[in-house]
Amino acid sequence: MRAETGESVVLRAATPGDAAGCGYVHHTSWVETYSDLLPAAHWESDTLERRIETWRRWLDAGAEVTVAEVRGRVVGFSIAGTGRQVGEHQPVRDHELYSLYVLAAHHGTGVGQALLDTVLTPGTPAQLWVAESNPRARRFYERNGFLPDGARFVDEHLNLAEVRQVR
Repeated sequence: MRAETGESVVLRAATPGDAAGCGYVHHTSWVETYSDLLPAAHWESDTLERRIETWRRWLDAGAEVTVAEVRGRVVGFSIAGTGRQVGEHQPVRDHELYSLYVLAAHHGTGVGQALLDTVLTPGTPAQLWVAESNPRARRFYERNGFLPDGARFVDEHLNLAEVRQVR
């Protein structure tokens, strides 16, 4: 695939060797997106090193993750699976997008769209949870047919509200 920037983008299944790249994208995306929403103390424990170690465990255990690479570097990832209960909210769809992150430098290039379409075929009924205070992500999902269904969950550990969107 070619990104709107003209660069070649490779989408593929992650391997255990992608732990550092996935950890970097995950941590950096959180810093880019949530720095103003989370207390400074959060970043004392949410470090790049911890994210990489977590990704090592996940990928070594066989987590099914799709990565997007540009020039051999992981710039995004997505994970989908079976709909799950979040807080007291039972799943309303069989499929769920668990996670989709793309480095800010690659926003608007088509990488996020390609990742979403790879893990959830367009039009597939699905659900996802997105930070209520993340308007960019919410608009992206709305363009893909995901609309809020009124379910809301506050992650007490992060003090961050999430809303469910479904299609």
